[in-house]
Amino acid sequence: MFRRHSAASADEPARDNMDVAGSSTAEDGGSAGAGRGPQSRTPSPSGKGHPTPKRSEAAPRRQPFTAPGNRKEASRQARARQRAERARRAEGLRSGDERYLPTKDAGPVRALARDYVDSRRMLSEYYIYLVAVLFVLLILPFAAAKLIVYPLVLAALVTVALEGVITTRRVHKIAEQRFPGERTKGVGFYAFVRSAQIRKLRLPPPRVKRGDKI
Repeated sequence: MFRRHSAASADEPARDNMDVAGSSTAEDGGSAGAGRGPQSRTPSPSGKGHPTPKRSEAAPRRQPFTAPGNRKEASRQARARQRAERARRAEGLRSGDERYLPTKDAGPVRALARDYVDSRRMLSEYYIYLVAVLFVLLILPFAAAKLIVYPLVLAALVTVALEGVITTRRVHKIAEQRFPGERTKGVGFYAFVRSAQIRKLRLPPPRVKRGDKI
């Protein structure tokens, strides 16, 4: 009796261990089976929680540029403003207003060059008239008239060249003396070009009279 009881007592822990292992295995299997079952599957949440919209739905498309309702009227007004602006600039240039002078005429140095030329009577001013006379002599049917044309042309060219050299040097020298800090490059040639223009057609117009001291 004692032997059977002791053997049975020794076998009970082994059964208990087997029962525990079996139950744990069954539980693991059941949980694994439950995870693989169709009813236990749950969709994994996405990052944004909603599908990515299309480009056309994400942002509205840019609408094409629409011109004003009355384009003819807008163009007419724009042209009118441009004409008024050109007329104002032309009037300012004829009156000698410094605000409307182009870059080549602006500044005290260029004003000094204009005053120097306008205060003197130069032969270069009448060069255009001389060219017109020589052209008439060339078309005349007289041989004597054509003989004097070439000497007159040569004399006019030499006179204009000498007068231009003198004017360029004097204007440049006076500008450097009166405006030492200003840019005087090109002022001599500027004065020479003005001296070859007819006085009434010079722009900006003369603001001094002939013989005035500069």
